[in-house]
Amino acid sequence: MAAPRNILAHSIQYHTLEETLDIKPRGKELQIGIPKEKSFNENRIALTPEAVGVLVASGHSVTMESQAGLGANYSDKDFSEAGARIVFAPEKVFDCDIIVKSGPVSEEDCELLKHGQYIISPINVAVMKREVLERMMEKRITALSFENLKDDSGHNPIVRSMSEIAGSAVMLIASQYLSSANNGKGVLVGGISGIPPTKVVIIGAGIVGEYAARSALAMGASIKIFDNSIYRLKRLQNNIGQRLWTSVIEPRILAKQLKTCDVAVGALSPGGGRTPMVVTEEMVSDMRPGSVIVDVSIDQGGCFETSMVTSHKTPVFRKYDVIHYCVPNIPSGFARTASQAISNVLMPLLLETAEDGGIENTLWYKINIRSGIYLFKGSLTNFYLSERFDLKYTDLNLLIASRR
Repeated sequence: MAAPRNILAHSIQYHTLEETLDIKPRGKELQIGIPKEKSFNENRIALTPEAVGVLVASGHSVTMESQAGLGANYSDKDFSEAGARIVFAPEKVFDCDIIVKSGPVSEEDCELLKHGQYIISPINVAVMKREVLERMMEKRITALSFENLKDDSGHNPIVRSMSEIAGSAVMLIASQYLSSANNGKGVLVGGISGIPPTKVVIIGAGIVGEYAARSALAMGASIKIFDNSIYRLKRLQNNIGQRLWTSVIEPRILAKQLKTCDVAVGALSPGGGRTPMVVTEEMVSDMRPGSVIVDVSIDQGGCFETSMVTSHKTPVFRKYDVIHYCVPNIPSGFARTASQAISNVLMPLLLETAEDGGIENTLWYKINIRSGIYLFKGSLTNFYLSERFDLKYTDLNLLIASRR
């Protein structure tokens, strides 16, 4: 019996096999649609004519609703010369595979959405409705949000750009309403030689607070910064490169500084919910007549008790003779710059999606982009939204792995 076993052993041979590598599929042509925004205070457009020109030159098609870029001072001619197809019916825009919006998906948009489309837009959690999410889930939409999109370094590029714009604009807005031409107290921000500098109080040491501080210092103002995060206060000082007056948010100290300031900036981040209201009505009533409040945090409720939402058409109101500027979406007031910033992020992302052969493949190769996906083929993949609206949550990583 031994001989047959030896013969069998000699007959078996082992061969090394070639390693199978994960090879990217061939690229695909994208059909991109850009509708005209009808959202409140929304003047931006997600792709500029220059970005459209790059996409068209790369073999992709872009369909735009007429006057979609008007809010950012881009004409239909600008986009048509870049290679976009201009249409007058929004239904034709929503025939495209990919919809790119600068405003959140609305109920009207839901009626036009096609089964299995891919949407890139903001979420704007403050105004998001359960009905919109459910309708998108029914149509098996894949949706990427501006707010949660991350780059290779783990940062949120669009949020950071919009925060930089809002922070830089704060002192321009404040100086406008301090002037006599706008019935202000007639004070020049920063002052001149021989005159004490304008006093600015900034509440919040995030990106908005940092850029507001940079602008105020450049104008020659005296600034005082409040935040409850010592880390953020240290980071702001390190980024600006000089010692600044900083403090944690202690009500008595804050009230004392607000009494004598000319400009108060609300730049606190919400941290997932409503912005904490740290300035009471009593504190505002003690402020100097003609001083200016710019509440950048109004998008998430505001951090001044007296704040009420205003618009770009009627941006200010007075209470206790204090001028309040409470316009949500401040970057939309500088729509052309904001549009260019958004376009600089989305255009390379779209090109990468095409090279990878579609969004599913991009998500497989680029893990950082997964954080921006809140719907994947109709499945809700954002845990915060699932908790808020009591909808079923599904882990995106499991969905992607199951399709491989």
